[in-house]
Amino acid sequence: MRHVTIMGVPFLHIGQQGFVDLLVNRIEQQEKTFVVTANPEVVMQANENPTVMSYLQQATYICADGIGVVKAAQMLGDSLPERVTGYDTMVRLLEVGQQKHFKIYLLGAQKETIEKTVANIHQNYPNVDVVGYHDGYFDWNNNDFANEIATLQPDLVFVALGVPRQEKWITENLDKFSKGVFIGVGGSFDVIAGTVKRAPVIWQKLNLEWFYRLLRQPSRFGRMLVLPRFALKIIALKLKGQGKTK
Repeated sequence: MRHVTIMGVPFLHIGQQGFVDLLVNRIEQQEKTFVVTANPEVVMQANENPTVMSYLQQATYICADGIGVVKAAQMLGDSLPERVTGYDTMVRLLEVGQQKHFKIYLLGAQKETIEKTVANIHQNYPNVDVVGYHDGYFDWNNNDFANEIATLQPDLVFVALGVPRQEKWITENLDKFSKGVFIGVGGSFDVIAGTVKRAPVIWQKLNLEWFYRLLRQPSRFGRMLVLPRFALKIIALKLKGQGKTK
C-alpha cells in the first residue's frame, strides 16, 4: 500500500472510510493489526526519542490523526487524502461492530471514565460485545491481564493510555494475541463517556479542533508548543527539497 513518509514516519495514504473498511476486512480475515494514530506531537516524539520511533516501526498502519500532518504532507509535495482520527475510527468501528457483533476490549483512562464509556457503548451499540475493560492505572511490570485479554479473543482492543504508553503496551503485548485490531485512541474514551466535549462540526471543518480543545483545556498549552517546532521542521525539510513518498 502507498505511504507518505514525514520525518521518518510512514503514513498510510488513505481516507477515513477507506481506513475503516480496511480494518473491518482485517478483522474478518482474523489478521492481527497494530494501528498508530499519529499527530504532529507523535511525530516529534518519535524523532526525539528512538524508543518511541521503535514502537511506530512495529505498527501495521500509521494514520494521520491531525491536520498538521496533512498540511505537512502537502508542503512536502505529496498530499494525504484527509485526517484519519482515532476517535472517528473508533466510533465507525463501533457502528460496524453493531451490525457484525464485534467483540471489543477497552483499556485506559480513569476508572469512572472507562465505566461511563462502557455504559454508553452498551446503550448506543447494544450488539457490540464488550468482553472486558480495565482502567489505565495498573502495575506495568505485573499486568498479567494481557494474557486474560488474549483468552477472550476480542476483535478490537482500544487502548487509551496516551502516547507513547498506549503504543508501548501494544508493542510489548502484541505477541500474546493471535488476532485482533489494536489501536491507540488517546482521549477518545473521555469523549464517548461525555466527560470531554468534542469540537462542534464547524470547528472540525475549519481544521480548528485543536484550538477548540486548547480553549476548553488551557492545561494543554504546554503540549501545543510542539506545533510550531513541528512546523519549523517541515519548513526546513521543504527548503532542503526533502519530501519522501513510497
